[in-house]
Amino acid sequence: MGRKIITTNRKAFHDFTIFEKYTAGIVLTGTEIKSIRRNAVNLKDSFAKIEDGEVFLYGSYISPYEQGNRYNHKPDRVRKLLLTKKEILKIHTKVKKDGYSIIPLEMFFVQGLAKLEIGLAKGKKLYDKREAITKKTQERDIARQIKR
Repeated sequence: MGRKIITTNRKAFHDFTIFEKYTAGIVLTGTEIKSIRRNAVNLKDSFAKIEDGEVFLYGSYISPYEQGNRYNHKPDRVRKLLLTKKEILKIHTKVKKDGYSIIPLEMFFVQGLAKLEIGLAKGKKLYDKREAITKKTQERDIARQIKR
């Protein structure tokens, strides 16, 4: 499967523990897809919400297209995500029942179509973040020792 990654939300992996991942399509305008092809996307503080049985992406920033005229898009508009009804119901029950958040993880192209990988996540506490950092440094040190 040819996946060309556009952007990754690294902050999501640092601040949240991801439990499940889903791939969703995105409803975009013409100038938005042109900006995405130029990697002018930021998912840093974005999140998704379920409203009336549909999933919407908030807080994502797609830069305005340079050659776009008066038909250019709003950079921070709310975008609809495309998932199956079964997936939406499953995600909705987990969000309501277990208190998960829906966080975008990465945006990529599959056969020329822009897709978004979203994850069901729970926020990490400060001590969890510290544990993750120490674990990463220990793994790096072990890898360095093995190289030698």
